[in-house]
Amino acid sequence: MAFMVESALGLNPWDVFHQGLSKATGVSFGWVVILLGIPILLLWIPLRQKPGFGTIANLVVIGFVVDGALAVLPPGGTIPARVGYLVGGILINGLATGLYIGARMGPGPRDGLMTGIVRRFPRLSIRLVRTTIELSVLGIGFLLGGTVGIGTVVYALCIGPLVHVFLPLCTVPKTRNLQMSPVE
Repeated sequence: MAFMVESALGLNPWDVFHQGLSKATGVSFGWVVILLGIPILLLWIPLRQKPGFGTIANLVVIGFVVDGALAVLPPGGTIPARVGYLVGGILINGLATGLYIGARMGPGPRDGLMTGIVRRFPRLSIRLVRTTIELSVLGIGFLLGGTVGIGTVVYALCIGPLVHVFLPLCTVPKTRNLQMSPVE
C-alpha cells in the first residue's frame, strides 16, 4: 500500500477511498484503514459473517504497517522510481493477498463484506458485488481527493492474475480430523 501511495501513479479502489478520507479528515492513512474497518465489520452482523483471527489481525496490523512504511519510505521522485514503487506495490499486494487468504484464518473486513453479501444473497454474483463495492469506494475516494491514475488501472488488471498465481502457492491445506490409533 505504501509503495503505491508513494508512486503517486494511482491506488487500488479501497486505497483511493482511504487516502481521500485521510485528506478530508487529517487522520493518517493507516488510521483510516483501521478505523474504517470497524464499521465495515459491523456490516458483517446482518450478513452473518464471522470474523477469524486473520480478520482482526488484518484490521489492526495493516494500518500500523502502512503508516510505518509511509514514515520511512522516501517519495518516488523520478518516473523510474515511481514505476518501481507501483510495480513493487502491486506484486507485494498480490503475494500478501495469497498469504492472508491462504492462511484460512478469516478474510479481512473488506473482503469479508464481499463474501458475506454473496453468501447472504446467493443470487448476486461475486463479480457484481465486488465490482459494485469497488466502484463505489473508488468514486467516493476520488471525490474526496484520493489518487486515481494509471496505477489504478494497472492494479485492476493485474491483481486478479497475481492472486491466481500466489493463492495456490500460499494456501495451507485443510486439516483432516485424523483419529490417532492407540499406542500399542
